Amino acid sequence: MKSLTIGRLAKQAGVNLETVRFYERRGLLPRPPRSESGYRMFPADAARRLRFIRRAQELGFSLTEIGELLSLRLSPRTTSADIRTRAESKISDIVAKIRTLEAMKKTLRKLTRVCDGCAPVAECPILESLDREDA
Repeated sequence: MKSLTIGRLAKQAGVNLETVRFYERRGLLPRPPRSESGYRMFPADAARRLRFIRRAQELGFSLTEIGELLSLRLSPRTTSADIRTRAESKISDIVAKIRTLEAMKKTLRKLTRVCDGCAPVAECPILESLDREDA
């Protein structure tokens, strides 16, 4: 199997060098052996792992959750039902975030409706609302 330097790995996976280093520090990417000259020599499948991490992040999985998914992937006892459960849990998290964002949007719309943008900053209804203790 062909080894990759960190630069080639980053390029193949579509990430930058610091991202590779960061994932390595976080334990999401195993520490590779070093060449005689001290270069990290990553296995070719490390690019696949980095793409997996990036795609999982795009779907909202945290780095901790991604680490768990990677571990589950390697466990012979893991079933696809285990992975489905994780995905369903993530969907629930996303639905809750959407609800929160919708409530935030509704509140901001109300605040912008009462602000004509003409009052001095000291009388701004948006700032006054943010400053209230009962909010």
